[in-house]
Amino acid sequence: MGDLAMNNAVRVGIDIAKQVFLVHGVDARGITVLKKKLKREDVLNYFARIPAAEIGIEACGGSHYWARELRKQSHTVRLISPHFVTPYRRKGKNDANDAEAICEAISRPGMNFVAVKSEEQQSVLMAHRIREQLVSDRTSLVNQIRGHLMEFGVVLPIGRRRFQKTLSDALAQDRLPVMVVTMVHEMLVRLSRLDEDIADLDTRIESWARQDEVACRLMKLDGIGPLSASALVATAGNGGVFKNGRQFAAWLGLVPRQYSSGGRNKLGPITKKGDRYLRRLLVQGARTVLLMASRNKGGHLEWIQSLRERRPENVVAVAMAAKQARIAWAVMTKNQHLEPVV
Repeated sequence: MGDLAMNNAVRVGIDIAKQVFLVHGVDARGITVLKKKLKREDVLNYFARIPAAEIGIEACGGSHYWARELRKQSHTVRLISPHFVTPYRRKGKNDANDAEAICEAISRPGMNFVAVKSEEQQSVLMAHRIREQLVSDRTSLVNQIRGHLMEFGVVLPIGRRRFQKTLSDALAQDRLPVMVVTMVHEMLVRLSRLDEDIADLDTRIESWARQDEVACRLMKLDGIGPLSASALVATAGNGGVFKNGRQFAAWLGLVPRQYSSGGRNKLGPITKKGDRYLRRLLVQGARTVLLMASRNKGGHLEWIQSLRERRPENVVAVAMAAKQARIAWAVMTKNQHLEPVV
């Protein structure tokens, strides 16, 4: 398929990889007019010669970079979740079939797409991901210390303050072998370094959140601090890719799973789809709101009390997180502080 076919392509699917990209394009009638294999360094030059088209890319590693670059060439870029592409793959899984499936999937009416992130958004998300890994490393190191000392009859309690006090007392009693004491001190040095690195990232994230207008509006909500606000903005942008707050909450996996058959609807546990990290932040923030409500502080007191009378505390926390997600969507999209009517 030559240059003429290339110019007739109005919808294109690209299967991106590290070095070799597969391209599949169709014309206005849906007839295949473009099938091509491109090297990574040739992609932008090739698409610079194509008239403006609708381009679909799976939302995966590197997809936001390519979306930004192709947008600069006046193309309309759609990022689509891989699980939405799978049903449109007609043959076995390979790069060419994936590109064809992407091209077909983005043409479907009602399809949900992923918002293209800016470099600034991805920078903030990078800070969040590094922080998350450091917190995981810290937890792993603390648990390792617990496990090792248990073999010497030292049981460390839960809680950072009690953990440190009990550990200090155990090390001061000279009841542990010298080699063990030395290695524990070395582990504590690494633990202290992790604490410093996490605190440094917290400062960077908070500084960015204080300078971002949308994040500042979000931080006025109960249970949403710099960490949650920056993650919301960096992940969802202005929320414009979602039709309403419920769709945003569903994207985060905070709505009940539905089982419908024979005209009977049954609601189950939440779907837990979407961004697990962001969902966890919202649930943690919701627990803070519930704690405030127990002290007759904050908003939604009547709603929380009514739900507490009918549901367990964990269910109430998740329901509050879903409510916060809907409110956050309104704040991001409406450019003002809004609260939906319950």
